[in-house]
Amino acid sequence: MIESSCVYLIQDGKWLFLERNRKKNDLNHGYWIGIGGKKEAGETIRECALREVKEETGLEVKDLQFQGRVYFRQDAYREVISVYTASLWTGSVQQDPEGTLGWIREEDVMKLHLWPGDRIFLERMLKKDVPFFYHMVYDAQGQLVEVKELQAEGEL
Repeated sequence: MIESSCVYLIQDGKWLFLERNRKKNDLNHGYWIGIGGKKEAGETIRECALREVKEETGLEVKDLQFQGRVYFRQDAYREVISVYTASLWTGSVQQDPEGTLGWIREEDVMKLHLWPGDRIFLERMLKKDVPFFYHMVYDAQGQLVEVKELQAEGEL
């Protein structure tokens, strides 16, 4: 199973999102997503999250906070995504080659073009109802067909 991270940086009531609009043949094209990516060999998921934020934004996070985990399945593809927030960092934002970074007002987050599953856990995060654990299944066309909230992380 692939492991990946997703981080939302939050400052002054705004969340940093990445609109995936530059990469060709991108499954996420046109969607607004958190900052993150796949874990590399030999690193922890926290190290992955910190590395991905640095690579995609130029920022060095100082206070990574675990929010929840999503077990994602689409056909034979399996991924577990650890979701974090951060509100302390150093550096200045640099644009990502895969898309456009944008600070989105908290009240506008749910107005973005988001994956259906992201809407579910982002709503929880906006209400500060964390941690969360979900199992989400998408069909071959990218439609969310099943969502199961897990009571505990190891319930799957």
